[in-house]
Amino acid sequence: MEFIRNFTESYPLLVNIIWFLLFFIILYLSRRFILNRLYENLKNSGHWYVTRKIARWLNNLVLFILFMYIFGRNLTGLSTAIGLAGAGITYALREVIMSIAGWFAILFGDFFETGDRVLLGGIKGDVVDIGVLRTTLMEIGEWVNGDQYTGRIVRVANSYIFSSPVYNYTANFKFLWDEIMIPLRFESDMKLAKTVLLEIVEKHTGQYNKEAVIAWENMKRRYKLEDASLDSQVFLSFNDNWVEISLRYAVDYRERRIVKDKIFSEILQRFKQEGARLEIASETLEVFSSSSTKMK
Repeated sequence: MEFIRNFTESYPLLVNIIWFLLFFIILYLSRRFILNRLYENLKNSGHWYVTRKIARWLNNLVLFILFMYIFGRNLTGLSTAIGLAGAGITYALREVIMSIAGWFAILFGDFFETGDRVLLGGIKGDVVDIGVLRTTLMEIGEWVNGDQYTGRIVRVANSYIFSSPVYNYTANFKFLWDEIMIPLRFESDMKLAKTVLLEIVEKHTGQYNKEAVIAWENMKRRYKLEDASLDSQVFLSFNDNWVEISLRYAVDYRERRIVKDKIFSEILQRFKQEGARLEIASETLEVFSSSSTKMK
């Protein structure tokens, strides 16, 4: 006991470090134990992510309080130096401070939340984590056609929400309007083409109509919006080469590419059945090479 007392009096800072490390290990093991017990009940629900984040924040808060309590007396001499260096530190860490401010804005400003599909800082993807400094996205697009994952995890600084637009594909309304353009020969039956296209798109997107109408009505309660048609529509125009028929429809953002594939596949099948009445137009170029002439 005498040795411990002498050691404590001789090396107070080292003793404080040992105490802090001991509390750190106890908190870490306790957090891991509690989360492991909760994982089986929460892994299949959306509460697991929130629980894990809250546990980490509480752990860090307790560590900060313990740090200030244990080392508070040793830090009093640094207050003057910190005050003098405050301006320099603020300038050097301006990006960090902006990212932290962006984190608070994201949490309380209704920009986006985990699970939303966004375009942030020029990167499009699904939000998988919102950190204090960076938002983590599962990237979509780039070299992959359609809104499908590339496999890359991208971390974007939270400060981007103050310097660039934030596009949210799923906030309050998880549907997108998509369009397909089909070129037809001038001899085709345009009335029949419109009928066939509406039948096809209704077959593959009709299940979204009721849910989309409800979601749009909720949007109108929140924002000043005009009425928008959620029914499938066909528009016709033409140029020098063919008649352009545009098919417009609402679709769940997660099913956009799959639905387009189904619609295109059935269009080819139905148009083939109709034969000459519905012919898809194409542009053909013929290249002629000039023959050499013989001099006599």
